Order: sequence, then C-alpha cells, then structure tokens
Amino acid sequence: MPDQQTHTRPNGLALWLVVAGVIGWWAAFALTIEKLEKLANPDAIASCDLSVLVQCTANLDSWQGSVFGFPNPILGIAGWIAPIVVGMALLARARFTRWFWWCFWAGIAFAFGFVIWLISQSIYDLHTLCPWCMVTWSVTIPTFYAVTLHLLRSGQVPASERVRHAADRLMAWVPLAAILSYAVILLLAQLEMNAVVNIWQTLFG
Repeated sequence: MPDQQTHTRPNGLALWLVVAGVIGWWAAFALTIEKLEKLANPDAIASCDLSVLVQCTANLDSWQGSVFGFPNPILGIAGWIAPIVVGMALLARARFTRWFWWCFWAGIAFAFGFVIWLISQSIYDLHTLCPWCMVTWSVTIPTFYAVTLHLLRSGQVPASERVRHAADRLMAWVPLAAILSYAVILLLAQLEMNAVVNIWQTLFG
C-alpha cells in the first residue's frame, strides 16, 4: 500500500502549493505593476524589456494579454491565492471533500490550459518571451501535474488500485516531467525564433 501520509497529509504537495502560489502571485503582481506603469506613461520602457525577443511589453500590449477584457495578470493575482490557501490548510491538517478537490483541480487545469495557449501565442504569434510570464509557466506546469496525480492516488478520481499505486510513484517524477516540459518549450522557441541563443546573449552578453 502507498504511504497513507501521502494521501491524507500530503505535506510535500502542500509545501509546493504554497511556494508555487507565492511565486506565481509575485509574477502576476510584477506584471500588473508593469501594465499600470505603461498605462500611466505609454513611452516608459518596462523593466522586463531586455531585448526585442525577451520582453513584457509586446505581450502586455497584445490582445492576447487581455483576452478576457482585462490584463491577464489580474487573473494571476486572484487565482494564485487559491494554491497558497489550500497548501496552508493542508499543512494545518485540513481535509477536503471530493467536490472541493475537483473544483480546485478544475481551476488548476484551466490555468494549465491557458498557459499552454499563451506559450503558443508567445512563440508563434508574438515572437517574444516575457520573463515574468515564463516564471508563471514554470510553476503552473508542475502544479497541474502534481495536483492531477494527487487526485488519482488519493482516490478522489475513481480508479483502480493499480492506477493509484502508479500515480503515487509518479509523484516523485513531477520535477523531471516539469524539466522535460520546459525543454520542449525552449526547443519550440528555438526552432521558431532562435530563442535560446538570443536569451543567452541578452543575459550574458
């Protein structure tokens, strides 16, 4: 049997949710500040505009940057509070019902799908990589993997014992899965716009 600690007291997942939530919230906050400064002074150069390729302005000023009628970072400021609260509650040994986990997963899944769409838009349409956006991507992707596997291993999703065991073992591979996901993103960016070389030159001259 998998360790019951990972099911009823998922401390590792809880800690990650808090860390990811804080990082994601800070990235969203930083992007919101950049957007507000740009609205106040349209000629201002954003602090995250490092080059033609690595910048925030193109993303923030595009229609993709306000796809719901308001700047996307506002979604992050509101949304990243949820993982922080859930993570802190789990560390305090709170237990949630199945419907709560499903609602939480739905929010994470939406964020994951939205991030995948934004990645495709950045690479293939805007041809830029936004630094703060990439920070958001970096925590959203493993969070989706981890929460999905937790729902499977804990029985929140009806599944066989074999599937639950497999999900429990796969939790240890979430970091590697995330790194491979980042590598795929960088590869796609490199193939489309020589991103890796340009990022290296931008950061290290």
